[in-house]
Amino acid sequence: MTSEESLFPRKTNSMNRRFFSKFLALGTGSVGLMPSDSDSTEKTATGGEDNPDSTVNNSLKFNPLFGQVPACVADFQILAKTALPRATYEYITSGSTDEVTLHENLAAFRRIRILPPLLAGVDRVDTSTSILGQSISMPILIAPVAGQSLFHADGVLGSARAAAAAHTILGVSSSAGNSVEEIAAASSGPKWFQLYVPKDRGVTRQLVERVHASGYKAIIVTVDLGERKDADLRNRFALPPSVLRKHLIDIGFPITKDMSYSDLLAFNEKAWDLALDWKFFDWLRSVTNLPILLKGVLRPADAQQAIALGLDGIIVSNHGGRRLDGVPSSIEQLPKIADVMDGKAELLLDSGVRRGTDVLKAIALGAKAVLIGRPSAWALAAEGELGVSKVLSFFREELILAMQTSGCPSLAAIKKPLLMM
Repeated sequence: MTSEESLFPRKTNSMNRRFFSKFLALGTGSVGLMPSDSDSTEKTATGGEDNPDSTVNNSLKFNPLFGQVPACVADFQILAKTALPRATYEYITSGSTDEVTLHENLAAFRRIRILPPLLAGVDRVDTSTSILGQSISMPILIAPVAGQSLFHADGVLGSARAAAAAHTILGVSSSAGNSVEEIAAASSGPKWFQLYVPKDRGVTRQLVERVHASGYKAIIVTVDLGERKDADLRNRFALPPSVLRKHLIDIGFPITKDMSYSDLLAFNEKAWDLALDWKFFDWLRSVTNLPILLKGVLRPADAQQAIALGLDGIIVSNHGGRRLDGVPSSIEQLPKIADVMDGKAELLLDSGVRRGTDVLKAIALGAKAVLIGRPSAWALAAEGELGVSKVLSFFREELILAMQTSGCPSLAAIKKPLLMM
């Protein structure tokens, strides 16, 4: 299935939904929020009450297009498209404007070839590693993904349980759909919190303190903010008022019961700091001793600055092609950044990872681990917690096979000479 086919919309009567007057895309987990012409209902969210596709089929287990259980990420993408309203599916799947970066993320991985040595296979491999002192079973983490309560009833709580069962780390979006405390209580597995920064530093401080008290192991600061996704505009994608209200309350904002949907939207538009600079990290370090990772790095000079500030990790990322379109793929920039970092901080990568062989390529080019976003979201939409568990197992099984056939008994044995660039 080509990338173009995966984004082709299903027929729907979504054009019958009410029009919205304004599009707002903030860095609050990238959920598009648009005010409707009425505050009295929630039916415009994710497709509308008048859309026959708006009921999520969370019991779907088999793909009607091929009649078998899913075997890979691409299968879960098809299942998610079948299970979700068009607006929600395209919110997950689409990229910014012309989607140049979205498609390049995939194409860049495919241009890299693996050239394993003959007669060097191994029968047993060890995929375990350690990130920021946390032992995990494989170099595959779940990236922070917003809006998970819209994908499946299990939501981010199901993702948390699946990550814990797989003995890996869950990245928790600021707008995943549950509070930091609710997510922490869902499983005992390690979690990193993705911080989108409120303008009110008092709210930010209290949120960071709650993250620490809830047992999170690190803070991810995502700095590539703002997006314009044509699919979300066409579909008039919006959060239900109740979801937006809970999100703002969960962050710690002073939201009152008498605030209308328009009030919530107006509050949200002004609540977030979209003009961060490097000085913010000095402030953040003054209020927490948790490890800090910087997500959204594509320039070697920025990686050097992060190291100079004493940050604990860097995530090479273009936000899956959801932000500024036309930036390079993450995997293309990874070796350049690895060269300047020289092991001085943890180096991870996201954007475009779809197979275990992609994981092997990223490790060979200098990453300690990768994060998966859309794959986990599609799997959650298709089969809830079980789907997320399955997709993690698919990645691990594919990585094991790639390591066996490449003669790599451990992750440390995966080196750049295995690749043809």
